Amino acid sequence: MTISQQLTNIVGNRMTENEPMSKHTNFRIGGPAKWFVEVRSLSELQEVLNVVKNHQLSFFVLGGGSNILVSDQGFDGVVVKMAMRTYEIQGNRVRSDAGVLASALARATATHGLKGLAWAISLPGTVGGGVRGNAGCFGGEMKDCLVSAVVLRDGELIELKKEDLAFGYRESIIKHSRDIIVSATFELQEGDPVELKMELDDKLMKRKKSQPLDAGSAGCLFKNYEIKNDEEVQRLSSKLDIPSEMWSARRISAGWLIDNLDLKGMQIGGAKISGQHGNFVVNTGSATADDVVQLVALVKTRARNEYGIVLKEEVQYVGF
Repeated sequence: MTISQQLTNIVGNRMTENEPMSKHTNFRIGGPAKWFVEVRSLSELQEVLNVVKNHQLSFFVLGGGSNILVSDQGFDGVVVKMAMRTYEIQGNRVRSDAGVLASALARATATHGLKGLAWAISLPGTVGGGVRGNAGCFGGEMKDCLVSAVVLRDGELIELKKEDLAFGYRESIIKHSRDIIVSATFELQEGDPVELKMELDDKLMKRKKSQPLDAGSAGCLFKNYEIKNDEEVQRLSSKLDIPSEMWSARRISAGWLIDNLDLKGMQIGGAKISGQHGNFVVNTGSATADDVVQLVALVKTRARNEYGIVLKEEVQYVGF
C-alpha cells in the first residue's frame, strides 16, 4: 500500500497530495506539501505519526498558519494540520485542544466571566502554537495562566507542568524538542462578562489601528530585542533615543527599531515592510518566500551595522 493510501485510510478525504501551503499560511506564501493531512482526533494523529515513522518521512505540525514562512519549494514530507478543536470550562479551569484558535478561547472564556486570556483575542494562531512559542501581546503571555500541557512524545502522552516547560520570552522547551502539544489547561480568575467583552473590543480596536490586517502577514516577524547588561544600555543610549518604558522593560520593540532605521515601506518583490507597523512584513499579492527572506536579511544587516543589534526572527522557517 502506498503512503498516500495509508494516510487516506486514516483521515479519508482530509489527505491531499501536493497541497499548496499558500492556502494554509497567513502569509499566503508557500510551495506544495507532498502530503497534507488534517487530523481531528488523538488517535488519527497517532496513526499518521506511525506512518511517518515507518517510512522515515519528514513531518511538520501546523497550527493556525501564523508565524511561519514556508519555502517556495514547499515541504518534502507530511504536513499535519491540528484540527482538534474542543475545549471544556469547569469552574475556573479551562482545558483546550491544541487546534482551538486562541481568539476563540479568549472570547469563550470572557463570555463565561473568566479573565486572564482576553489579551489573546488578537492572536492569529492556535492554542498549541501559542503555548509552544509562549505567544503574547498587550502585556499578556500564554505562560501567565497556564497550569499544564499534554504532549505526545514518541507515541506516548505526557503531562508537563508549567515549570517543566521552561518558558521564556517567545520561548519554551517544546521549541527545542520533538514533542507535539495535544492540549493545554489554564487557571483563570472570575471576572465580569460585560467588562471582559469591553476589554475584548478594546484590544481588537487597538490591533486594527496598529497592525495591517488587509494583507497576508505572519504577524510580528522579529522578536523584540532584550538588553543584556548595563554596558549595552550605555552603548545603545549613545546611538538611540530609547523610550523609558523600553529601558525599564529591558526590551526594545523590533517595530520601533525598524521605524528608526527608516525601513517602513521598504519592498523587495511582492514583500513589503508595513507602513503601519515596522515589525510586520506583508504580502502585497505576489510575494515569494525568497522575497521575504531577502527583506529579513536587509533588516538584520541594517540593525547590526547601525546599532550593533542582532535581531532574531519570531517566524519559523519550514522547508528551507
